[in-house]
Amino acid sequence: MSAIETSMAGSVWKVLVKVGDRVEEGQDVVILESMKMEIPIAAESNGTVKEIKVNEGDFVNDGDVIVEIE
Repeated sequence: MSAIETSMAGSVWKVLVKVGDRVEEGQDVVILESMKMEIPIAAESNGTVKEIKVNEGDFVNDGDVIVEIE
């Protein structure tokens, strides 16, 4: 199993995947908003979304796990 972590603190603006979706390395899965900028967070490997650990509007810190892929 692989975990996708945030690269900075911010608010979850949009979740682009749902449980069961197939994702490919480099595909954006979540968009964060920080200081009025939108920052895409991409999958680091191919797989299937097992769990989404955040909801739109949640605040996350640098290094938080937001999506798990298997």
